[in-house]
Amino acid sequence: MYNHAPEPYDCPFCDVVRGTPRPLPYTQPEDIVLQNELVTAFISSCWWPNNPGHVVIVPNEHFENLYELPVHYGAAIHDVSRVIALTLKTVYSCEGVSTRQHNEPGGGQDVWHYHLQVFPRYVDDNLYMLTPERRTTTPEERRPYAERLRTSLANQQRL
Repeated sequence: MYNHAPEPYDCPFCDVVRGTPRPLPYTQPEDIVLQNELVTAFISSCWWPNNPGHVVIVPNEHFENLYELPVHYGAAIHDVSRVIALTLKTVYSCEGVSTRQHNEPGGGQDVWHYHLQVFPRYVDDNLYMLTPERRTTTPEERRPYAERLRTSLANQQRL
């Protein structure tokens, strides 16, 4: 229902979940910061100027949009988004956190796999106004962000 992925669709987020490298500079297995039986969270390869290192959370099973997403996946994604948000606050010392989720072309969706973005936010960062200035990053740029988040998340699990 309400699907827009072309046939056949080579889903980049399904590759991330499977740990399959994508062509550079796009998301690599090393960008994953958290993975469990239902969801995977990773540093986005696309950054806004004042909000580097935001995290994308996806269900491990392919669902194109919110309309198809089973409730138990939604609950798991919400739980992980809370953990990621608190970790961003600790690791990045950000002043707040925003989440974004888009459905269909009219809603701004551009990858045909449900995903929730979790952004570190700072006063006057102009996140929404600077969308035209977002850029694709390199794995080398993302690495320190992923490592810091993975380390913090691992330390939380030990507590």
